[in-house]
Amino acid sequence: MDADNGGRPGPDTPPGPLQKQDPRPDGQPVKLTKPAPAAVAEGDIRASDADRDRVAEILREALAEGRLDPEEHAERIDTVYRAKTMGELEPVLRDLPAARGSRPQPDPGGEVYGPGAPVPDQNLVAIFSASVRKGRWRAPARINAFALFGAIEIDLTEAVFAQQQVQINATSIFGSVEIRVPENITLRSNGSGVLGSFEVESNDAEDADAPQVLVNGYAVLGSVEARPKRGAWIRDLRDRLRDGRRELRHQLREEHRERHEQLRQEAWEGHLRLRAERRERRDRFRK
Repeated sequence: MDADNGGRPGPDTPPGPLQKQDPRPDGQPVKLTKPAPAAVAEGDIRASDADRDRVAEILREALAEGRLDPEEHAERIDTVYRAKTMGELEPVLRDLPAARGSRPQPDPGGEVYGPGAPVPDQNLVAIFSASVRKGRWRAPARINAFALFGAIEIDLTEAVFAQQQVQINATSIFGSVEIRVPENITLRSNGSGVLGSFEVESNDAEDADAPQVLVNGYAVLGSVEARPKRGAWIRDLRDRLRDGRRELRHQLREEHRERHEQLRQEAWEGHLRLRAERRERRDRFRK
């Protein structure tokens, strides 16, 4: 070890066990660690198929609740399935009450039910009028129906059950309340009729966890009726097939008529052409 260079190894002196040669001529230490990559913003994270499906489910519920019209729903669904990042999904839900946590998932074998955001009670009133609630909608835990010289229709066959039990309080005075439920749920009743009709066709679902609909109330010189809606899907399918066959027969009939008219027109034109040729030949012979 040379004394002239401050105890550092010279050109002929190998480094000691705790000494290393400085590979940089300026004497600065060598940084062996790589710089940490920049953090990715939350909005730039790539969206997965599950993220798109979750947003699409929220949009479907917003459509069922009437928060979106069909055109807006179609535009937002198209945006959802074109989105590549989470930031592109955020504007779609900006003006909607997006759910926190898990939402009920559709059951391929029956209705949709499970935990979710609570649905407020719904009141249906028909006084000398009619009130109808049907289609794809979220059924609340309590429905109050009051018909006075009017008619109320409650159709739950396409409803989304946000909870397992739904209670319907039906009161009919000189009116009618008609309730339709799917076949795969439990239907119970606790009511009476006073000079009227209170008829509930009880039904027991095979699935113990299936939704339960309890109909309470009374009918005074009116009627309250609740029963499962049997064969709705099969009947609709049969109607569509019948309409399709009717449309096909109509189309074939129109094509046959057009073809027959075309053939008749061609035959008539051929007849006129032959008459003109015979007349022309006769005129030549006379000359």
